[in-house]
Amino acid sequence: MSSLPETIWSHESKSPSPKRRKIQSETKLDSDRAHPLTTMEANGSVHEIDEGLYSRQLYVLGHEAMKKMASSNILISGLRGLGVEIAKNVVLGGVKSVTIHDTGNVEWSDLSSQFFVSEHDVGKNRAEVSESHLSELNPYVPVKSHTASLTESFLEQFQVVVLTESSVEEQVRLGEYCHTMGIKFIMAETKGLFGRVFCDFGDDFVVTDANGETPLSAMVSAVTKDSDGVVTCIDDQRHGFETGDYVTFTEVKGMTELNNCQPRQIRVLGPYTFSIGDTSALSEYVRGGIAHQVKMPQTTHFKSMKASMASPDFVISDFAKMERPGVLHVAFEVLDRFRQSHQRLPRPWNEEDTNEFLRLFKEVNEGHPARVEEADEKLLKLFSFVCCGDVCPMQAVIGGISAQEVMKACSGKFQPIHQWFYFDATECLHTDPLSTKPPETTFQSEQQRYQSQIAIFGKDFQDKLARQNYFVVGAGAIGCELLKNLSMMGVSCGGGTVYVTDMDTIEKSNLNRQFLFRPWDVQKVKSDVAAAASKKMNPHFHVVAHQNRVGSETEHVYDDGFFEKLDAVANALDNIDARMYMDRRCVYYRKPLLESGTLGTKGNVQVVIPHLTESYSSSQDPPEKSIPICTLKNFPNAIEHTLQWARDMFEGVFTQPADSAQQYLSDPQRYLERTVKLGGSQPFEELNTLKRALVDERPRLFEDCVNWARKHFEANFNNQIRQLLFNFPPDQLTSSGVPFWSGPKRCPHHVVFDVSIPLHVDYVFAAANLKAEMYGIPQNRDRAAVSSMASAVAVVEFTPRAGVTIHVNDSEAEASSNHGGTDHDDLESVAKSLPSMEQLKGTVIRPLSFEKDDDSNLHMDFIVACSNLRAENYDIPPADKHKSKLIAGRIIPAIATTTSLVVGLVCLEMYKLVQGHDNMETYKNGFVNLALPFFGFSEPISAPKLKFQETEWSLWDRFEVTGEMTLRGFLDYFHKEHQLEITMLSQGVSMLYSFFMPKAKVNERMQMKMSQLVEVVTKKPIPSYVKALVFEICCNDKDGEDVEVPYVRYTLEK
Repeated sequence: MSSLPETIWSHESKSPSPKRRKIQSETKLDSDRAHPLTTMEANGSVHEIDEGLYSRQLYVLGHEAMKKMASSNILISGLRGLGVEIAKNVVLGGVKSVTIHDTGNVEWSDLSSQFFVSEHDVGKNRAEVSESHLSELNPYVPVKSHTASLTESFLEQFQVVVLTESSVEEQVRLGEYCHTMGIKFIMAETKGLFGRVFCDFGDDFVVTDANGETPLSAMVSAVTKDSDGVVTCIDDQRHGFETGDYVTFTEVKGMTELNNCQPRQIRVLGPYTFSIGDTSALSEYVRGGIAHQVKMPQTTHFKSMKASMASPDFVISDFAKMERPGVLHVAFEVLDRFRQSHQRLPRPWNEEDTNEFLRLFKEVNEGHPARVEEADEKLLKLFSFVCCGDVCPMQAVIGGISAQEVMKACSGKFQPIHQWFYFDATECLHTDPLSTKPPETTFQSEQQRYQSQIAIFGKDFQDKLARQNYFVVGAGAIGCELLKNLSMMGVSCGGGTVYVTDMDTIEKSNLNRQFLFRPWDVQKVKSDVAAAASKKMNPHFHVVAHQNRVGSETEHVYDDGFFEKLDAVANALDNIDARMYMDRRCVYYRKPLLESGTLGTKGNVQVVIPHLTESYSSSQDPPEKSIPICTLKNFPNAIEHTLQWARDMFEGVFTQPADSAQQYLSDPQRYLERTVKLGGSQPFEELNTLKRALVDERPRLFEDCVNWARKHFEANFNNQIRQLLFNFPPDQLTSSGVPFWSGPKRCPHHVVFDVSIPLHVDYVFAAANLKAEMYGIPQNRDRAAVSSMASAVAVVEFTPRAGVTIHVNDSEAEASSNHGGTDHDDLESVAKSLPSMEQLKGTVIRPLSFEKDDDSNLHMDFIVACSNLRAENYDIPPADKHKSKLIAGRIIPAIATTTSLVVGLVCLEMYKLVQGHDNMETYKNGFVNLALPFFGFSEPISAPKLKFQETEWSLWDRFEVTGEMTLRGFLDYFHKEHQLEITMLSQGVSMLYSFFMPKAKVNERMQMKMSQLVEVVTKKPIPSYVKALVFEICCNDKDGEDVEVPYVRYTLEK
């Protein structure tokens, strides 16, 4: 069988589902309030957090951490590229206030990374120029500038102080003061391709949550009574705990002393067992129980900067460079001495200054308390050569990390850097830079915006960057950061073009991390706004915005001509289907792909290089574990189950019936023909759903909607549960004598509607209004009126029935559905009961498409009420709207700091691609987790090699066939040129030829040209923009053995 990237042009090609453009009901922040996150109430509490703005970040940090941040004043000193990157992320994060400090003026050398200054600002104070731009990022965070020298008395007003451009003397002096006064202190700086971060959060800093992961829970099946009691969990899933974790318990029968006990430290014995200490004095365990992980506060002790310089603790940035932190620790101090002595940094790639730097290093290192035994002279030379440079990707990396440390300092959320972090990206330089060093003049330039980047890479490289053609797919958080970095780097600023596409529009929740957007941009197209904003940062940036979704339907836009002129593609996507589609396109066109993604504080970067590495699609994450259907329908045991049930309920009540009704109303005959062909009992169920939508449950007035909602409440939260308990009484035993309602099966109880209970009215209110919207009936948002209507609804008393089958597990349900069928008479009876088209004339019915981010549409109100009522049935702790939105809306938690870091890493890989590196060892795939903090880098995985006969090939290889030929000629070509007998030939999902086809059909097709054959079989013409077809072939070799071969690219005649 041949291997190919899924067809580049095929009539049936699959594509990711489109993102819907939405109109945000609330289009502006409450600017008439005086910073609601920062103003304190009389009782000392903080105003409510704007969940509409901070929703994605709240899922990373939580409300408590956000409230602590909202009471923190931050000082950021130094407003070059690194300082503004940190300030941008901190302002977006939502602290109480940010003061930016700089005594210096904008210089030409700042323009390669300081994205809030321009050529016109040269000579003006950096902080004053940046203040207004930073203020626009978040109207809840006041930003002010300070241009005088820093004094100890000035620092007293801040909870966190960040230094980015200070001398070592000032770092130590202010660091000592902050340590003494209990002010959290962070020092961050970059020098060329080298950067570092230092943290001092005081003598006793309390971390409330070290990793940010959701606490685990596990169902208990046994607990021994012993001096070291052993807990055994039910065997359908591993407990996931680690030795040293703390747990408490709920719902334990018998050994009730464990319920809500003080957290007990555990020792893991196996995937389903752990010990909890002495249980010998407790009661006998009977059954049940849930073990809950408890996050225990941890106290961390920090040394002052002065003490830590002499005895440093390092967080490793790259385990392949474990010896470098110690060397760089001394090198940065030596650099400060060089600057103090010469009033400047070493000149770029200057041998004289480098020799002086090496001499000074040996002198300082000899008497340094953290002396390095063996210093890498090559590394030190590179450090000296490039340290005066300044590039945006490095500022993004160090700035993202530093800003996250600011948030940790404010909130106690996540484990801080303890205490030094060093990072370098020397692989970005051209191969063997020391032995093939160009003349020093190559790296010199004056009064131009890229001079700090030229100081590292040279003028020729800058010109090459300017000619690059890139395709940025997506203009969300990653896309915004990419465009900012590309603009600052000078990519496509002299002959090249960056194309960016995104069909989505800006929503309020985007503003917290997609920093190119402002409140007044809400409802505008992302790609247009992002392109304009990035071009404003660098007027020379040539960027073209599209509003297209990438997929088979836009291959006439992103065709051969478009891809052939590209140098590379950078994905900024938020779904796997679109990523895999772009990956296939890049493999087909043999273009490098820069892939990245974030999930809260976690991020990853993958570089895909033609003919060298595997592709993005070569390895995939395991599929998410699905919830068994019977668990959802009858035996939920977690809030995730009830929320999924509520989500399914929304689709089954407000979406699918209306979809079916619209199809029926548009073409009844076609709808019925298609429905009767469905398998099993589906035709009967489908027609019954249609009948309910058009007849049985069709409302005429809003009162009808309330009547339906009240009865729907009764059916789902009362009647269904009573029927379940009739079939399986609370005291029922299984055939083995074990209680039926045990382990994961929670015994439910029915809920009696009570208009005085807000949750009950919530459900009826939301359900009735959604039903009205579905049928075009005016809504009634008067809660009291709806309550009154609900009270007046007459509900028939339910009596459980014998003979009702309720499946206990999915295998039973599947077996039943396989044996089930549809009685033709029953089907015909339902079809005849449907109203005529004349009777349905003027019928209004439209499906509701679930939208989680519009708080006015009642979608989440219904989901929350439905889920929590279901949870009440089963005694499952309820979830508030915030948590419910995360789970039901499948929201990906996000924070600006991670995005900044990840995109910085992506752009460092871009430097290597532009350099033309062909050694895989220089490239870095990365995985980071800022919460821990953890940084892991690895060489990309090579593209796996396959072989047919004596020919080796990988996913990047293919057969190239040019010019039209008949099917006969095509088969003969492979037999003659490659000694391969084609046994099957397909294009997309269409079979063009196979050895088992009827002879008459084969003979008919043999004389057809390949393009004609494709059009005949697919019954569609080949689009004019298609220059080549992709064929997949199965072959036998000359020995008659089946062999795997590449796909065929068949270039059509012009």
